[in-house]
Amino acid sequence: MGAYILRRLLLVIPTLLGIMIINFSLVQFVPGGPIEQILAELEGSGDVLEGITGAGAETLDSLSSDSGYIGARGLPPDFIADLERQFGFDKPPLERFIDMMLKYMRFDFGDSYFRSISVVDLVIEKMPVSITLGLWSTLIAYLVSIPLGIRKAVKDGSTFDTWTSGLIIVAYAIPGFLFAILLIVLFAGGSYWQIFPLRGLTSDNWEELSALGKVGDYLWHIALPVFASSISGFATLTLLTKNSFLDEIKKQYVVTAKAKGLSEARVLYGHVFRNAMLIVIAGFPAVFIGVFFGGSLIIETLFSLDGLGRLGFEAVVARDYPVVFGTLYFFGLIGLVVGILSDLMYVFVDPRIDFETREG
Repeated sequence: MGAYILRRLLLVIPTLLGIMIINFSLVQFVPGGPIEQILAELEGSGDVLEGITGAGAETLDSLSSDSGYIGARGLPPDFIADLERQFGFDKPPLERFIDMMLKYMRFDFGDSYFRSISVVDLVIEKMPVSITLGLWSTLIAYLVSIPLGIRKAVKDGSTFDTWTSGLIIVAYAIPGFLFAILLIVLFAGGSYWQIFPLRGLTSDNWEELSALGKVGDYLWHIALPVFASSISGFATLTLLTKNSFLDEIKKQYVVTAKAKGLSEARVLYGHVFRNAMLIVIAGFPAVFIGVFFGGSLIIETLFSLDGLGRLGFEAVVARDYPVVFGTLYFFGLIGLVVGILSDLMYVFVDPRIDFETREG
Protein backbone atom coordinates (compact mmCIF):
# COMPACT_ATOMS: atom_id res chain seq x y z
CA MET A 1 0.00 0.00 0.00
CA GLY A 2 2.89 2.33 0.71
CA ALA A 3 4.22 2.02 -2.84
CA TYR A 4 0.76 2.75 -4.24
CA ILE A 5 0.41 5.89 -2.13
CA LEU A 6 3.88 7.03 -3.17
CA ARG A 7 3.03 6.60 -6.85
CA ARG A 8 -0.20 8.54 -6.40
CA LEU A 9 1.62 11.35 -4.61
CA LEU A 10 4.20 11.55 -7.39
CA LEU A 11 1.39 11.80 -9.96
CA VAL A 12 0.07 14.87 -8.13
CA ILE A 13 3.02 16.94 -9.38
CA PRO A 14 2.53 16.54 -13.18
CA THR A 15 -1.26 16.66 -12.82
CA LEU A 16 -1.22 19.91 -10.88
CA LEU A 17 1.38 21.36 -13.25
CA GLY A 18 -0.82 20.46 -16.21
CA ILE A 19 -3.83 22.15 -14.61
CA MET A 20 -1.86 25.35 -14.03
CA ILE A 21 -0.32 25.35 -17.54
CA ILE A 22 -3.71 24.95 -19.24
CA ASN A 23 -5.40 27.67 -17.20
CA PHE A 24 -2.45 30.07 -17.42
CA SER A 25 -2.32 29.59 -21.19
CA LEU A 26 -6.05 30.20 -21.57
CA VAL A 27 -5.82 33.43 -19.58
CA GLN A 28 -3.23 34.79 -22.04
CA PHE A 29 -5.90 34.80 -24.76
CA VAL A 30 -8.63 36.40 -22.64
CA PRO A 31 -9.00 40.11 -23.47
CA GLY A 32 -9.16 42.74 -20.78
CA GLY A 33 -6.46 41.92 -18.25
CA PRO A 34 -6.00 43.83 -14.99
CA ILE A 35 -3.96 46.60 -16.67
CA GLU A 36 -6.61 47.11 -19.35
CA GLN A 37 -9.35 47.23 -16.74
CA ILE A 38 -7.46 49.81 -14.71
CA LEU A 39 -6.87 51.96 -17.77
CA ALA A 40 -10.51 51.71 -18.84
CA GLU A 41 -11.67 52.79 -15.40
CA LEU A 42 -9.15 55.63 -15.24
CA GLU A 43 -10.31 57.01 -18.55
CA GLY A 44 -13.83 57.14 -17.22
CA SER A 45 -13.18 58.27 -13.65
CA GLY A 46 -10.19 59.67 -11.84
CA ASP A 47 -10.96 58.19 -8.42
CA VAL A 48 -12.09 54.62 -9.00
CA LEU A 49 -8.95 52.86 -7.81
CA GLU A 50 -9.03 53.71 -4.14
CA GLY A 51 -8.89 50.00 -3.33
CA ILE A 52 -5.78 49.24 -5.39
CA THR A 53 -2.85 48.35 -3.20
CA GLY A 54 0.88 48.56 -3.59
CA ALA A 55 3.10 50.82 -5.63
CA GLY A 56 0.53 50.99 -8.41
CA ALA A 57 -1.77 52.99 -6.16
CA GLU A 58 1.11 55.22 -5.04
CA THR A 59 2.00 55.94 -8.65
CA LEU A 60 -1.61 56.80 -9.39
CA ASP A 61 -1.84 59.10 -6.35
CA SER A 62 1.31 61.01 -7.26
CA LEU A 63 0.24 61.30 -10.88
CA SER A 64 -3.21 62.52 -9.90
CA SER A 65 -1.88 65.08 -7.42
CA ASP A 66 0.35 66.63 -10.07
CA SER A 67 -2.44 67.70 -12.37
CA GLY A 68 -5.81 66.89 -10.81
CA TYR A 69 -8.14 64.79 -12.92
CA ILE A 70 -5.92 62.35 -14.79
CA GLY A 71 -8.60 61.44 -17.33
CA ALA A 72 -8.71 65.05 -18.55
CA ARG A 73 -5.23 64.87 -20.04
CA GLY A 74 -4.94 61.21 -21.05
CA LEU A 75 -2.69 58.50 -19.64
CA PRO A 76 1.04 58.94 -20.27
CA PRO A 77 2.94 55.92 -21.63
CA ASP A 78 5.37 56.07 -18.70
CA PHE A 79 2.50 55.56 -16.29
CA ILE A 80 1.20 52.57 -18.27
CA ALA A 81 4.70 51.04 -18.43
CA ASP A 82 5.11 51.59 -14.71
CA LEU A 83 1.82 49.81 -14.03
CA GLU A 84 2.94 46.88 -16.14
CA ARG A 85 6.19 46.65 -14.17
CA GLN A 86 4.37 46.80 -10.85
CA PHE A 87 2.01 43.99 -11.86
CA GLY A 88 4.77 41.98 -13.52
CA PHE A 89 3.37 42.15 -17.03
CA ASP A 90 6.59 43.53 -18.48
CA LYS A 91 8.00 39.97 -18.44
CA PRO A 92 7.34 37.23 -21.03
CA PRO A 93 4.50 34.81 -20.13
CA LEU A 94 6.88 31.88 -19.65
CA GLU A 95 9.00 33.79 -17.16
CA ARG A 96 5.90 34.95 -15.29
CA PHE A 97 4.60 31.39 -15.12
CA ILE A 98 7.88 30.00 -13.80
CA ASP A 99 8.13 32.75 -11.18
CA MET A 100 4.53 32.11 -10.13
CA MET A 101 5.01 28.35 -9.77
CA LEU A 102 8.24 28.76 -7.79
CA LYS A 103 6.36 30.96 -5.32
CA TYR A 104 3.37 28.62 -5.20
CA MET A 105 5.64 25.69 -4.33
CA ARG A 106 6.49 27.64 -1.17
CA PHE A 107 2.77 28.44 -0.73
CA ASP A 108 3.49 32.09 -1.36
CA PHE A 109 0.38 33.24 -3.24
CA GLY A 110 1.10 36.95 -3.06
CA ASP A 111 -1.44 39.74 -2.58
CA SER A 112 -4.67 40.52 -4.34
CA TYR A 113 -4.35 43.18 -7.05
CA PHE A 114 -7.39 45.12 -5.91
CA ARG A 115 -7.70 44.42 -2.18
CA SER A 116 -5.42 45.32 0.69
CA ILE A 117 -4.98 41.72 1.75
CA SER A 118 -2.96 38.63 0.87
CA VAL A 119 -4.58 35.79 -1.05
CA VAL A 120 -4.21 33.41 1.92
CA ASP A 121 -5.84 35.85 4.33
CA LEU A 122 -8.58 36.53 1.81
CA VAL A 123 -9.40 32.83 1.47
CA ILE A 124 -9.33 32.36 5.25
CA GLU A 125 -11.69 35.31 5.59
CA LYS A 126 -14.22 33.74 3.21
CA MET A 127 -13.81 30.17 4.43
CA PRO A 128 -16.37 30.13 7.30
CA VAL A 129 -19.22 30.52 4.83
CA SER A 130 -17.96 27.70 2.62
CA ILE A 131 -17.28 25.44 5.60
CA THR A 132 -20.81 26.06 6.83
CA LEU A 133 -22.48 25.28 3.51
CA GLY A 134 -20.17 22.39 2.62
CA LEU A 135 -20.06 20.59 5.96
CA TRP A 136 -23.72 20.89 6.93
CA SER A 137 -25.03 20.19 3.42
CA THR A 138 -22.92 17.02 3.17
CA LEU A 139 -23.81 15.78 6.66
CA ILE A 140 -27.53 16.39 6.18
CA ALA A 141 -27.47 14.68 2.79
CA TYR A 142 -25.78 11.59 4.26
CA LEU A 143 -27.96 11.47 7.39
CA VAL A 144 -31.15 11.58 5.31
CA SER A 145 -30.16 9.75 2.13
CA ILE A 146 -28.54 6.66 3.63
CA PRO A 147 -31.50 5.58 5.84
CA LEU A 148 -33.91 6.51 3.04
CA GLY A 149 -31.90 4.55 0.46
CA ILE A 150 -31.78 1.48 2.72
CA ARG A 151 -35.52 1.68 3.31
CA LYS A 152 -36.17 2.00 -0.42
CA ALA A 153 -34.01 -1.05 -1.12
CA VAL A 154 -35.88 -3.15 1.45
CA LYS A 155 -39.25 -1.91 0.10
CA ASP A 156 -38.20 -2.06 -3.55
CA GLY A 157 -41.20 -1.84 -5.85
CA SER A 158 -43.63 -0.84 -3.09
CA THR A 159 -45.79 2.27 -2.97
CA PHE A 160 -43.31 3.85 -0.55
CA ASP A 161 -40.47 3.28 -3.01
CA THR A 162 -42.45 4.74 -5.91
CA TRP A 163 -43.58 7.88 -4.12
CA THR A 164 -40.20 8.65 -2.56
CA SER A 165 -38.49 8.15 -5.92
CA GLY A 166 -40.84 10.66 -7.46
CA LEU A 167 -40.22 13.19 -4.69
CA ILE A 168 -36.43 12.99 -4.79
CA ILE A 169 -36.37 13.21 -8.60
CA VAL A 170 -38.53 16.35 -8.44
CA ALA A 171 -36.21 17.79 -5.77
CA TYR A 172 -33.20 16.98 -7.95
CA ALA A 173 -34.81 18.67 -10.95
CA ILE A 174 -35.43 21.95 -9.09
CA PRO A 175 -32.41 24.28 -9.42
CA GLY A 176 -30.88 25.21 -6.08
CA PHE A 177 -31.23 28.95 -6.67
CA LEU A 178 -34.95 28.56 -7.53
CA PHE A 179 -35.55 26.60 -4.37
CA ALA A 180 -33.61 29.26 -2.43
CA ILE A 181 -35.90 31.97 -3.84
CA LEU A 182 -38.93 29.90 -2.82
CA LEU A 183 -37.59 29.60 0.73
CA ILE A 184 -36.95 33.35 0.88
CA VAL A 185 -40.46 34.15 -0.36
CA LEU A 186 -42.08 31.76 2.11
CA PHE A 187 -39.96 31.99 5.25
CA ALA A 188 -37.64 35.02 5.08
CA GLY A 189 -40.14 37.84 4.78
CA GLY A 190 -40.46 37.74 1.00
CA SER A 191 -44.27 37.63 0.89
CA TYR A 192 -45.44 35.42 3.75
CA TRP A 193 -43.65 34.62 7.03
CA GLN A 194 -40.63 36.32 8.57
CA ILE A 195 -39.25 33.29 10.39
CA PHE A 196 -35.61 33.16 9.31
CA PRO A 197 -33.08 35.96 8.70
CA LEU A 198 -32.13 36.82 5.15
CA ARG A 199 -28.44 37.68 5.46
CA GLY A 200 -25.21 36.70 7.17
CA LEU A 201 -24.15 33.82 9.40
CA THR A 202 -24.80 35.58 12.69
CA SER A 203 -26.79 38.48 14.12
CA ASP A 204 -25.32 41.90 14.86
CA ASN A 205 -25.47 41.24 18.61
CA TRP A 206 -23.86 37.81 18.35
CA GLU A 207 -20.96 38.74 20.67
CA GLU A 208 -23.43 39.66 23.41
CA LEU A 209 -25.25 36.30 23.32
CA SER A 210 -24.61 33.40 25.64
CA ALA A 211 -22.89 30.23 24.40
CA LEU A 212 -26.23 28.50 23.85
CA GLY A 213 -27.63 31.65 22.29
CA LYS A 214 -24.73 31.81 19.83
CA VAL A 215 -25.33 28.22 18.74
CA GLY A 216 -29.03 28.89 18.27
CA ASP A 217 -28.38 32.11 16.38
CA TYR A 218 -25.90 30.38 14.08
CA LEU A 219 -28.29 27.52 13.29
CA TRP A 220 -31.11 30.03 12.79
CA HIS A 221 -29.10 31.88 10.14
CA ILE A 222 -27.80 28.85 8.24
CA ALA A 223 -31.07 26.90 8.08
CA LEU A 224 -32.32 28.25 4.74
CA PRO A 225 -29.03 28.46 2.78
CA VAL A 226 -27.96 24.97 3.92
CA PHE A 227 -31.35 23.51 3.03
CA ALA A 228 -31.26 25.20 -0.37
CA SER A 229 -27.73 23.99 -1.14
CA SER A 230 -28.32 20.39 -0.03
CA ILE A 231 -31.72 19.64 -1.55
CA SER A 232 -30.39 18.53 -4.94
CA GLY A 233 -27.79 16.22 -3.37
CA PHE A 234 -30.39 13.91 -1.86
CA ALA A 235 -31.36 12.24 -5.13
CA THR A 236 -27.95 10.98 -6.23
CA LEU A 237 -26.90 9.71 -2.81
CA THR A 238 -30.28 8.09 -2.06
CA LEU A 239 -30.42 6.22 -5.35
CA LEU A 240 -26.75 5.23 -5.03
CA THR A 241 -27.42 3.77 -1.58
CA LYS A 242 -30.53 1.95 -2.77
CA ASN A 243 -28.83 0.43 -5.80
CA SER A 244 -25.81 -0.64 -3.73
CA PHE A 245 -28.04 -2.45 -1.24
CA LEU A 246 -30.15 -4.05 -3.96
CA ASP A 247 -27.01 -5.35 -5.63
CA GLU A 248 -25.76 -6.89 -2.38
CA ILE A 249 -29.14 -8.30 -1.31
CA LYS A 250 -29.27 -10.44 -4.45
CA LYS A 251 -25.89 -12.09 -3.78
CA GLN A 252 -25.47 -15.68 -2.63
CA TYR A 253 -24.07 -14.92 0.84
CA VAL A 254 -27.29 -13.10 1.73
CA VAL A 255 -29.38 -16.06 0.64
CA THR A 256 -27.16 -18.35 2.71
CA ALA A 257 -27.44 -16.10 5.79
CA LYS A 258 -31.23 -16.08 5.52
CA ALA A 259 -31.25 -19.88 5.10
CA LYS A 260 -29.37 -20.20 8.39
CA GLY A 261 -32.27 -18.48 10.13
CA LEU A 262 -30.73 -15.05 10.72
CA SER A 263 -33.18 -12.19 11.14
CA GLU A 264 -33.63 -9.65 8.38
CA ALA A 265 -32.08 -6.91 10.52
CA ARG A 266 -29.05 -9.10 11.30
CA VAL A 267 -28.57 -9.91 7.62
CA LEU A 268 -29.09 -6.34 6.51
CA TYR A 269 -26.90 -4.54 9.04
CA GLY A 270 -24.51 -7.35 9.96
CA HIS A 271 -23.62 -8.54 6.46
CA VAL A 272 -25.04 -6.33 3.71
CA PHE A 273 -24.36 -2.91 5.22
CA ARG A 274 -20.57 -3.11 5.20
CA ASN A 275 -20.34 -4.16 1.55
CA ALA A 276 -23.13 -1.93 0.27
CA MET A 277 -21.89 1.19 2.02
CA LEU A 278 -18.34 0.85 0.72
CA ILE A 279 -18.78 3.15 -2.26
CA VAL A 280 -21.01 5.58 -0.32
CA ILE A 281 -18.77 6.05 2.71
CA ALA A 282 -15.52 6.01 0.75
CA GLY A 283 -16.79 8.83 -1.43
CA PHE A 284 -17.48 11.13 1.53
CA PRO A 285 -14.18 13.10 1.32
CA ALA A 286 -14.66 13.81 -2.38
CA VAL A 287 -18.32 14.80 -1.90
CA PHE A 288 -17.47 17.17 0.95
CA ILE A 289 -14.59 18.82 -0.88
CA GLY A 290 -16.76 19.18 -3.99
CA VAL A 291 -19.48 20.98 -2.05
CA PHE A 292 -16.98 22.92 0.05
CA PHE A 293 -14.88 24.33 -2.78
CA GLY A 294 -17.65 24.38 -5.35
CA GLY A 295 -19.33 27.24 -3.53
CA SER A 296 -22.74 28.21 -4.85
CA LEU A 297 -22.42 31.77 -6.13
CA ILE A 298 -26.15 32.32 -6.52
CA ILE A 299 -27.09 30.94 -3.10
CA GLU A 300 -24.36 33.00 -1.46
CA THR A 301 -25.64 36.08 -3.26
CA LEU A 302 -29.30 35.45 -2.42
CA PHE A 303 -28.56 35.02 1.28
CA SER A 304 -25.88 37.75 1.39
CA LEU A 305 -23.11 35.29 2.28
CA ASP A 306 -19.56 36.23 1.34
CA GLY A 307 -17.91 32.89 0.63
CA LEU A 308 -15.49 31.27 -1.80
CA GLY A 309 -18.11 31.13 -4.55
CA ARG A 310 -18.44 34.92 -4.71
CA LEU A 311 -14.71 35.34 -4.21
CA GLY A 312 -13.93 33.23 -7.26
CA PHE A 313 -16.50 34.98 -9.42
CA GLU A 314 -15.38 38.46 -8.44
CA ALA A 315 -11.72 37.55 -8.95
CA VAL A 316 -12.38 36.29 -12.48
CA VAL A 317 -14.46 39.34 -13.41
CA ALA A 318 -11.85 41.74 -12.03
CA ARG A 319 -8.96 39.72 -13.54
CA ASP A 320 -7.46 39.46 -10.07
CA TYR A 321 -4.92 36.85 -11.18
CA PRO A 322 -3.21 36.24 -7.80
CA VAL A 323 -6.58 35.23 -6.35
CA VAL A 324 -7.59 33.22 -9.43
CA PHE A 325 -4.37 31.23 -9.78
CA GLY A 326 -3.61 31.03 -6.06
CA THR A 327 -6.98 29.49 -5.24
CA LEU A 328 -6.82 27.27 -8.33
CA TYR A 329 -3.45 25.88 -7.26
CA PHE A 330 -4.44 25.36 -3.64
CA PHE A 331 -7.85 23.85 -4.34
CA GLY A 332 -6.43 21.70 -7.13
CA LEU A 333 -3.81 20.34 -4.76
CA ILE A 334 -6.45 19.66 -2.11
CA GLY A 335 -8.65 17.89 -4.66
CA LEU A 336 -5.83 15.61 -5.79
CA VAL A 337 -4.90 14.73 -2.22
CA VAL A 338 -8.54 14.02 -1.41
CA GLY A 339 -8.59 11.57 -4.31
CA ILE A 340 -5.86 9.62 -2.54
CA LEU A 341 -7.76 9.84 0.75
CA SER A 342 -10.83 8.38 -0.97
CA ASP A 343 -8.79 5.34 -1.96
CA LEU A 344 -7.56 5.00 1.61
CA MET A 345 -11.16 5.19 2.79
CA TYR A 346 -11.96 2.16 0.63
CA VAL A 347 -9.23 0.19 2.40
CA PHE A 348 -10.36 1.47 5.80
CA VAL A 349 -13.97 0.43 5.20
CA ASP A 350 -13.02 -2.91 3.65
CA PRO A 351 -9.44 -4.13 4.41
CA ARG A 352 -9.88 -6.87 1.79
CA ILE A 353 -9.26 -4.27 -0.92
CA ASP A 354 -5.62 -4.20 -1.97
CA PHE A 355 -4.68 -1.63 -4.63
CA GLU A 356 -1.19 -3.11 -4.90
CA THR A 357 -2.55 -6.51 -5.93
CA ARG A 358 -5.05 -4.96 -8.35
CA GLU A 359 -2.36 -2.94 -10.08
CA GLY A 360 -0.14 -5.99 -10.29
